[in-house]
Formats: sequence, structure tokens, C-alpha cells
Amino acid sequence: MDAAWPTSLTRFAGVIGWPVSHSLSPAMHNAAFRALGLDWAYLAFPIEPRHVEEAVRGLFRAGCAGLNVTIPHKHAVLACCDEVTPAVEAIGAANTLVPLPDGRIRGDNTDAQGFLRALDEAAPVDLAGADVLMIGAGGAARAIAFALRGRGARLRVANRTPGKAGELGEAVPFTPEAIAAAAAGAVLVVNATSLGMGSDEVPADLPVAPLGPGTVAYDIVYRREPTPWLVAAAGQGARTVDGLGMLLHQGAAAFAQWTGADPPLGAMRAGLLAS
Repeated sequence: MDAAWPTSLTRFAGVIGWPVSHSLSPAMHNAAFRALGLDWAYLAFPIEPRHVEEAVRGLFRAGCAGLNVTIPHKHAVLACCDEVTPAVEAIGAANTLVPLPDGRIRGDNTDAQGFLRALDEAAPVDLAGADVLMIGAGGAARAIAFALRGRGARLRVANRTPGKAGELGEAVPFTPEAIAAAAAGAVLVVNATSLGMGSDEVPADLPVAPLGPGTVAYDIVYRREPTPWLVAAAGQGARTVDGLGMLLHQGAAAFAQWTGADPPLGAMRAGLLAS
């Protein structure tokens, strides 16, 4: 973009959350816009929970070309949606909002496909009939469970609240022994919690010893460097997938819906790593 950018013709998209200053999405999407020469800008909008619906409607009335949604607003934005995709219906949350030509708003959830595309890219594994252990049962876990069920996996879930775990799969007691036993028989172990974010230590609740060459360890926590858990898993011979891949591919799916263009994955990945 030249020195006159942005202009009165610059289109804008963005991400809403509370807080949202930590988001890497602006770096990723703005790198994509530059790579394709699009006169667009992507911004982060900190929206208090009590103002979500009026903020979303106001942004779209002001010409917003698309929104990502992060915690804690993924369920609240459903009140703004005039139509939703089957993924949203199954997951119960939206992370992508798309303005339609007639002024209506469509809600989508690209987390599930982002999770699978990152897995297929970094550590392909046949999930049909395979045992998978997921640790966590929050909003991201719901999208991941939807993705895994779609691939025919047998899902076991460990969570401090057993009832929430049971909603997504076969509940596993949240004890080191039970988690280790479930991990030992799994082809894929997913950390769908924030455990390990900002820490240099392997979280005690995440299994390491049962992992090996026949296991894929997937951590949705995203950092520029692999999380300590993934480093430990790799040391056991496991293949690993980090959260940056999921962030990249869920964002790319949203980008395609907003712009109608093929996402420049290389530029988006570079934007993430440089941020």
C-alpha cells in the first residue's frame, strides 16, 4: 500500500473479543491483503460483552466486510445472525460473520475445518474408528469434537467438569492416571485448553510418558515456538501439531468467504511468525 493508505475506499474487516489486544489475526490478515494487493484493512475491536449485539450490527452498518469472533463472544453473536451454517448449528458457536448482499448476516464456524486442515498438513492420520483423547471441553473443544466426529473418531474427553466432558465424548476422569491410560491407547491427543499458554513448563495435567512414535500430539495453544508440551511429546517420538496451524487455516477459511479470493497461505503464515 502507498503512503496515502488507508483511503476513503479502503474496506475493513476485523476481530471482536474481550480482551482482544493479544490477537495475531490482524498481522495474519493484513499480510494477506498486502500479498494480493487488496485495499483492505483488518482491525481488532475490543467489545464488552454487554455491547456485543449493538456493536456487531453497528460495524456491519458502517460497511464492515467481515468479522472474526473470539472469546467470550462466540455464542453471543448468534443473536445477530440471520442464518447459520451446519457447523454453527452443531457446535453452538460462531467465529466468523459474513455480511450478505441483502444486509443479513451469516454466521459460520471455521474452527473445525481449521483444526483438520492443520492436522492434515502437519501430521496426517487416519481417524476412522481410531481412539482420540481430548483434554478440555470448552468452546474450542466443541468445534474440535465436531471435526473429529466427522472423521469417524472414537472420542474420549478429560475435563475437570465430567458433565461437560460427557457432552462431547466418553468422559475420562480428570486424574493423571486416567489421562495417561487414555493417552496410551490414542492415536491423537489434543490439548484443547489454555494449559501451557505463557509457561515454560509442561503442565502437569498433560500426558507425556504415554506418547510415542504412533501418536500425534496436537496443542491448540499458539505461540511462535512450540509449547513445552509439544517439545516433550516430540522428545518421546510423537508427531506434533501446533496451534498456529489451526489459527492460520481457520482464518484462511474466513478470508475466502469475505474476499472471494484464494487465501495466500504463505503470506499469512509469515505474518503470524513475524508478529
